Amino acid sequence: MKVNVWNTIMQLSKERSVEPRVIIQAIEESLRVASSKFFSQKESVQVLFKPEKGELRVFAVKRATEKIKNPAEEISLAEARAIRPEIQEGETVEVDLPADTLGRIAAQAAKQVIFQKVRDAEQEKILSEFAPRIGEIVTGVVRRVEEGVIILDVNGIEVALPIRETLPTEEVRRGELIKAVIAQVLKGYQGPQIIVSRASTRFLARLLETEIPEIANGTIEIKDIVRQPGERAKVAVASHERDIDPVGACIGVKGNRILAISKELQGEKVDIISWSPDLVTYAKAALSPAKVDRLQVVSRTEKAVLAIVPPDQLSLAIGKKGINVKLASRLVGWKISIKQEDAHE
Repeated sequence: MKVNVWNTIMQLSKERSVEPRVIIQAIEESLRVASSKFFSQKESVQVLFKPEKGELRVFAVKRATEKIKNPAEEISLAEARAIRPEIQEGETVEVDLPADTLGRIAAQAAKQVIFQKVRDAEQEKILSEFAPRIGEIVTGVVRRVEEGVIILDVNGIEVALPIRETLPTEEVRRGELIKAVIAQVLKGYQGPQIIVSRASTRFLARLLETEIPEIANGTIEIKDIVRQPGERAKVAVASHERDIDPVGACIGVKGNRILAISKELQGEKVDIISWSPDLVTYAKAALSPAKVDRLQVVSRTEKAVLAIVPPDQLSLAIGKKGINVKLASRLVGWKISIKQEDAHE
């Protein structure tokens, strides 16, 4: 049967960014599925499809016999001779799908499967494109807000920003540009799902890499990050070069680097501290911006320390709703308690 679908295949290929062979395979599969109504004995259906030449055949190979025992593989000698008069018992014959049936299938039944296969190929393409990019920052346009999730358009691909992964104080509007980090790429029943986040520590880490060249090139290493999204974050850094101050480099001239990051995070305060392998030094730094007079190890077994601070530093060390000391404890990995320095000590 002559068919003229090559131009359609090439157009689909261009529009959907799917290889022509994928579409051809989809058409072949759809023809096998649709022809099962005609070949009802579970025959092994073969498809000969050369769209570039306009050739299409759907057929089953059967053996001619006087007594049929297996209808899927055998055909009566009389029926076989109606196709090929000179055929003898035991020889095979190709039983073609009738042209009118084939035409109807090619025009109707195949269409649904073709587009399903094309959609599957598109989804695989999305997965292969985004899976290696986990941890990368992307910029998307807000398309709509659904229940519990914001849908962003990232270069024509829809990605999901769950409300729980946004900053508590931010309000998004349709058409607004939003930056987020790719957190997960999932293969779901309804297609691939790309989850992005603005509340994760990974997002802050990538923002730091973007804004601070010394982190991007590996001169400064981020050792630890903890966050209370939208309120405060603490980042411990270390330098691999003696003449580079990691804290100063991250903060920037007049705080320009860290202020740019804080602005992106809707005013979230970002404390940059110097990492240290020494517990006492590290814990003191972790309580920044508060100044600590002394730090005592209360229990190494329970990993508890006590920070003693001047009276004017007490509220700063604790922080609003206890956030500063909680984040410092998480950063160091030890429970930090705060005590005001006694004037008589």
